[in-house]
Amino acid sequence: MPLYSEDPSVSLQGSPAPLAGTVAATDGDPRAHLLNNATAEDYRRLVAEGVARVARTVAGTARPFTGVTPEELAPGISAIDLDRPLGDPAAALDELERVYLRDAVYFHHPRYLAHLNCPVVLPALLGEAVLSAVNSSLDTWDQSAGGTLMERRLIDWTAARIGLGRAADGVFTSGGTQSNLQALLLAREEAFRVLRKNSPTPPPVSAMLPKLRVLTSEAGHFSVLKGAKLLGLEPDAVISVPCDGDRRMRTDALARELRRCREAGLTVMAVSATAGTTDFGSIDPLPEIADLCEDAGVWFHVDAAYGCGLLASPTRRHLLAGIERADSVTVDYHKSFFQPVSSSAVIVRDGTTLRHATYHADYLNPARSAEKRIPNQVDKSIQTTRRFDALKLWLTLRIMGADAVGTLFDQVVDLAADAWRLLAEDPRFTVVTRPALSTLVFRYAPAEPAGETAVDLANLHAREALAASGEAVVAGTVVDGRHHLKFTLLNPETTLDDIRAVLDLIAAHAEDHLAAARLTGSPAA
Repeated sequence: MPLYSEDPSVSLQGSPAPLAGTVAATDGDPRAHLLNNATAEDYRRLVAEGVARVARTVAGTARPFTGVTPEELAPGISAIDLDRPLGDPAAALDELERVYLRDAVYFHHPRYLAHLNCPVVLPALLGEAVLSAVNSSLDTWDQSAGGTLMERRLIDWTAARIGLGRAADGVFTSGGTQSNLQALLLAREEAFRVLRKNSPTPPPVSAMLPKLRVLTSEAGHFSVLKGAKLLGLEPDAVISVPCDGDRRMRTDALARELRRCREAGLTVMAVSATAGTTDFGSIDPLPEIADLCEDAGVWFHVDAAYGCGLLASPTRRHLLAGIERADSVTVDYHKSFFQPVSSSAVIVRDGTTLRHATYHADYLNPARSAEKRIPNQVDKSIQTTRRFDALKLWLTLRIMGADAVGTLFDQVVDLAADAWRLLAEDPRFTVVTRPALSTLVFRYAPAEPAGETAVDLANLHAREALAASGEAVVAGTVVDGRHHLKFTLLNPETTLDDIRAVLDLIAAHAEDHLAAARLTGSPAA
């Protein structure tokens, strides 16, 4: 039987129709599965079948999640014998429907309100299809050619939007965690360079490393802590700086900590500010932090993984004022540029600092290739083999344009402002802070008196019950030791009516939990 359907619009339920003249062999030759000149038409038909299945699933999605549990889903997946191939794409897609598509969490649904996952724009999906098939590797020129230059052009475009100047450079990464790690790596190496330069007897790394410190806000991303550990810093090397009531880094506390470290003989290798914290969407006071870093001679990093969407905003770019003074910036296009994962970058003010990530391998990027000015992106990256993820953003800008992307981000920020007013006026809830971006952290607060532990459990139950129903998905977090709920609004299709409906569901689930606890006399009530 041929491997692929002749008609790309064929129903994928059951066996595919025969495909005349295909190389897709009946003799079991595995070469029939390779993409090449002879199988190009098979590839087109196979992908069309897969896309048709996904399109029907997305079009028919009535809720963001089915509520399936790990215990329900795991046995079916564990029972699949991976050593016995089905040999039939239609059968494989039928199986995929059961083990993945049916129960996937769909971020495009307007009542998915949980994490920093955005619906994706169609031009980026086009880019994903192209880059996966061509399969360029962006580490060296001789594996990517035009892809190398296109990625570099997008880095220049992003650096210009940030305002870093003509000496800026950068590289695409797998995500914000990798970008923050690479920024800290560069900051560490620059700190070592300065310490050696200013010492009559250059100290060894073993003497410098224990004295390095990184300052970041208490609302900053955990990847700063993880990066410090991976870079060999001391367990207490990352110092948490207190935030104000809007969950922004307090500059008076930062100044005090910089002074304390200096007096203690410690070297602050970087201050990591945040433009869009994960929990609150808050933006640290970047101009004031830049002043303090400049005065102290400290590397200034801005984690704008979330807030980078403001770079394209027609109305809110001013919220990132001060980011142009950063030494390094993290951007996640797959958060607020509506790109599929992965699509991220680290951008630096001085491109020469990227040399700290350079290693020359004779078989890949020998030093002579740099002397010949061959553009090998691996010279800038802590990755080697790397997808051409930049193509997704390239096609998005070429088809939609930056203003359209920024307008989509503006719409979710506008929605968050309206939702904040809704929450602030609703006696059933307390909201932590007014959002700068599109995140809202709040807590169900019952009308009848209940202990803090009971309210904690009611909020936890409401989130779990909502997910189990599949009617909506919301996130949770802990604020000042108490459990809260969180909306992360990144879907321009979400409406205020969706927000109202989800709040009603949350309140009902929480009140049911409290009522049951009171009825049974549970201490939680």
